[in-house]
Amino acid sequence: MIDDDSAVAGGSEPAVPASPRTPYSERPVARARRAKAQELIERLVAEGRVRITDPDDDEVAEWRRVVNYAKRHGLEPAGKRIEKVPYGGPGLELFLADGPHPNARSQRPKEGGDPVPVPSGLGNLHPIVTALKDDERRLVMPSVLRRRSLLLLQGLSAEAVRRGYEVRKAHSFFHPREGGVDIAIDGLPYTVSVRQEFPQSLDPDRSSRLVVELAHGLTDRPGRWRDRRTWTLEEALDAVLGEIEVRAAQDARRRQDEQQAMVDREVRRRAAVEAAKEQAVREQLAQALREEAGRWQESAALSAYCTAWEHRIGELHGVVDEPTLSQTRRWLEWARAYVRSIDPLSELPKMPDVREPTPEELKPYLRGWSPDGPERRGGRLRAHE
Repeated sequence: MIDDDSAVAGGSEPAVPASPRTPYSERPVARARRAKAQELIERLVAEGRVRITDPDDDEVAEWRRVVNYAKRHGLEPAGKRIEKVPYGGPGLELFLADGPHPNARSQRPKEGGDPVPVPSGLGNLHPIVTALKDDERRLVMPSVLRRRSLLLLQGLSAEAVRRGYEVRKAHSFFHPREGGVDIAIDGLPYTVSVRQEFPQSLDPDRSSRLVVELAHGLTDRPGRWRDRRTWTLEEALDAVLGEIEVRAAQDARRRQDEQQAMVDREVRRRAAVEAAKEQAVREQLAQALREEAGRWQESAALSAYCTAWEHRIGELHGVVDEPTLSQTRRWLEWARAYVRSIDPLSELPKMPDVREPTPEELKPYLRGWSPDGPERRGGRLRAHE
């Protein structure tokens, strides 16, 4: 009996075991990403926010990978999560928010929260829900599920109105099996939709489940609530509205930050324009100086010529006839008068008058800033570094 596993039937050579693959965490790309993720966490803890201005598509993709690496490998500080939002157009702003991500699997109804009342009948509906009820192209599903979907949307709409929010017709594109409303807080709409979770399932339990979804918007926080054995969507409506309120607060802060960023950009633009004006005026004066020096060099050369000319007339006195000498003396007299007229040192030079530089004269000194507004060349509105 052969106990050695390395021996094989037929006397053939034992197979050479394959070299173990290098663990992902030890590969160069993973090590580099981990280093970047750790550096990002340190900056977020120390600075609160990290802003990446004017990144290209590859940089945005890499930052998202770094953030995802930090989340997957538990690098986020305890009780915190990394959030990322747009900043100044193509940029990103990263910050630490409190609590777990709202789209985590624990997206269950809050314990102790006040349940949102859901009506038992389809009477006295909100006008937007009534329009959805009458639209046979929406919420295409079994009638029992369609009725429940409308009741959920009615409960959500009524509670939103009670809290002082506006309910509007949803302008997002929906699949025929879906239907929803927009809930607007401070003018910003958030689309909530309801759909059948497993429309193709033959299992009665699975096919009867619904899903409530909150559209992505400007964040990476897609909210989704499903029927489960331990709770129903009727119990989750307060969590749905709570998530909308969280997003509205973040959007309001983002708007404030963007408005402040625009103010800051305008301050920097104006400072850049003032500095450019000084440089443009300096160039005006330098050009005037160069022109004066050019006239002085010309007058000096012509003056030397006139002196040599006069010396030559003296040499030819008595040799050339008097009419010829008289004519050349008149020409010399005019020449000396002309030299005096162009000589900038014939009297003390004065400070030249300067004029307001034109936009074209400012552009070489603006380093991309517009002389007329905060937009920079290339169509991007961004901070000037």
